[in-house]
Amino acid sequence: MNIKTSQIRAERVSLIVSAAGCLLIAFVALLASHYSGSQAILLDGLFNLTYFLAGLFTIKVSLMVLKGDDARFPYGYSFFEPLVNGIKGLLILGVSILALIGAIDALLSGGRHIEAGIATAYGAFASVTGWLMAWATHRGSKASDSPLVKADADGWIVNAAISTAVLLAFAGIWMIKGTQYEYIAPYLDPALVLLVILISLSVPIRMAWAALMGLLNRAASVETTDQISAIVDASLETLPVQERFIRVIQPGRMLMISVHVVLPPDYRPESLSMLDRQRQKTLGQLQDQHKNVILDMFFTTDRQWGAPMSETYNMTG
Repeated sequence: MNIKTSQIRAERVSLIVSAAGCLLIAFVALLASHYSGSQAILLDGLFNLTYFLAGLFTIKVSLMVLKGDDARFPYGYSFFEPLVNGIKGLLILGVSILALIGAIDALLSGGRHIEAGIATAYGAFASVTGWLMAWATHRGSKASDSPLVKADADGWIVNAAISTAVLLAFAGIWMIKGTQYEYIAPYLDPALVLLVILISLSVPIRMAWAALMGLLNRAASVETTDQISAIVDASLETLPVQERFIRVIQPGRMLMISVHVVLPPDYRPESLSMLDRQRQKTLGQLQDQHKNVILDMFFTTDRQWGAPMSETYNMTG
């Protein structure tokens, strides 16, 4: 691993600030929902409370990832990152679906009658806080290059968007109060919540899907794989390579690269140290482009050790 101290600090600060923001909004929301009677605010409070608890686990995982591999987890803790992001994506998706069902139910049953004054004040507070947190975690994501912080930044965008929709609904109630359109006031809150959820629903779905693919060891993106292949090929140019097989996965921030190099049967290296120098050379060139790399490089004269199992199975079957 090659994580800079500044990145570690940026990640830690961003995750702590994000968790604290969730706890603050949850506390204010639960109070505001009690006095305003707004189910939307109550739901927002429960969402942030749940996300705060997930945030504590996220901070723990960020510490575990830095430990590297050990006897219990011989490949390190990188796979905990997509696991956490998947849980967060499912949490956001679950809360969004509950809000969606609640909004539809309210629209079909005559809307929601709420205390607009308290609700508007809460909406302004939650919106401003949410967008500030989205901005802060987005900056933290760039500074730390952390998928954990990136997931928090995506979550805050959804959170802030829903809070803004609630604020617009409450402001709309004030605007139409005493007019001929006052009868639609109870429908503003659920209608805007419904609209925002439908627009932002793709965010938690993408988060959960990307995390699932990371846990299932799906190959890294085509762009990343092509770049890795080009770097490896360039580093091997002094060897009489017959074939090479490259596998690249990316659990969280870590790139795990496996390279099988097939050499001629009559090839005789100067020494094992020479092959170790080749590995070090390749690793150095990879780390010039990617901060966090684990490289396994194998040299063989028998292609079966590196060829895909599907190819070997088809040949023998």
